[in-house]
Amino acid sequence: MIFTGPADKLPRFLTEVRMRQPLVAGNWKMNGSKSGVAELLAGVKAGAGSIARAEVAVCPPYVFLPMTAAALAGSTVRWGAQNLSTETAGAYTGEVAASMLKDFGCTYVIVGHSERRTLYGEDDAIVARKFAVARAAGLKPILCVGETLEEREQSVTEQVVARQLDAVIEREGVAALADGVIAYEPVWAIGTGRTATPEQAQEVHAFIRARIADRDAAVAAGLRILYGGSMNAGNAAELLAKPDIDGGLIGGASLKAPDFLAICQAADASL
Repeated sequence: MIFTGPADKLPRFLTEVRMRQPLVAGNWKMNGSKSGVAELLAGVKAGAGSIARAEVAVCPPYVFLPMTAAALAGSTVRWGAQNLSTETAGAYTGEVAASMLKDFGCTYVIVGHSERRTLYGEDDAIVARKFAVARAAGLKPILCVGETLEEREQSVTEQVVARQLDAVIEREGVAALADGVIAYEPVWAIGTGRTATPEQAQEVHAFIRARIADRDAAVAAGLRILYGGSMNAGNAAELLAKPDIDGGLIGGASLKAPDFLAICQAADASL
């Protein structure tokens, strides 16, 4: 989206140096053991002490949340979950409620990750409901949006991302996005070794911000939009240098403390 109005009417977020605090969140997916997680948490906690400006968070599997809460207590590192139920309580065997996550000190919860959408059939309506439930419980949802390789090749990336965003906006209102975070994750760049170029990523991030600005410029200006497509220690600085990339939702690289912390340091230096 290109702004074509008078220069003195440019949205504030297009004219100011980025002031949003970067966020680097590790999505551990279904990985880890008690001993491995203890070692990883100790490494992240120790290294995060040198991160002065960026926010650092980890999202372990549910079973590791108690030890995560205990290990990170008193540190600057926040933690969250990878998913939650659409329901608040009741006879839903195998599900985990937002209130339970809040009980264990979670700040964040990921909703709408591409693996939940593609492998478990979560559609836009379910994702929007999970966003609403998380927000109502006082959690900050990390809303994932993004296109498949087929959709990118068909040049419908913007339509797909707009549809995913609009499902949440229509349910909760655009102001609700101020209580969360968005993560753009091109599905074709997750776990494939491929990554969007910084220019490709920035283009979609800018589209997301501009689309939200059409409804509320203040919300758009403050909204953190993370890149979630195989960010690693080698490409983080170049991606984070882009004006609309406010951090990363990190998969594989978050499983090794030195790699994860290198990304956090790049985010710290991006301000």
